[in-house]
Amino acid sequence: MAKRVQLVLNQDISKLGKSGDLVDVAPGYARNYLIPQNLATHATPGILKQVERRREKERQRQLELRQQALERKAALEKIASLQIGKPLGENEAIFGTVTTQDVAEAIKAATGEEVDRRGISIPDINHIGTYQAEVKLYSDVTAQVNIEVVAS
Repeated sequence: MAKRVQLVLNQDISKLGKSGDLVDVAPGYARNYLIPQNLATHATPGILKQVERRREKERQRQLELRQQALERKAALEKIASLQIGKPLGENEAIFGTVTTQDVAEAIKAATGEEVDRRGISIPDINHIGTYQAEVKLYSDVTAQVNIEVVAS
């Protein structure tokens, strides 16, 4: 059995790893494909130090993004409720429905902060009243927002 070769990946490669990962591969795979295609480089002490610095910078950046998300969560939860106006029909039923885009626009109007509508989950809203929505701000940070649907 041939000896394995340690390489540092320059790009994400499916089923092998992400950019900056240290991987063990067969020498032929490294020599014939990964290195000529500039997908990986040999793992030297200098390159390993560069990879470690890059990982530390990325970790710091992720911590900063999480902190910003926590601050945005606190700002969103301070708001008592967001009012969304919809035309009213019979039996307090609204025409149409309240969409995530409506909630994103109401958040922007109330706080001045843009929120991605794809991170908002709301229940089916067909009548006027108060509802609860979840806004995902980061991978593990979600804020609860009260929505008050009123007649316009």
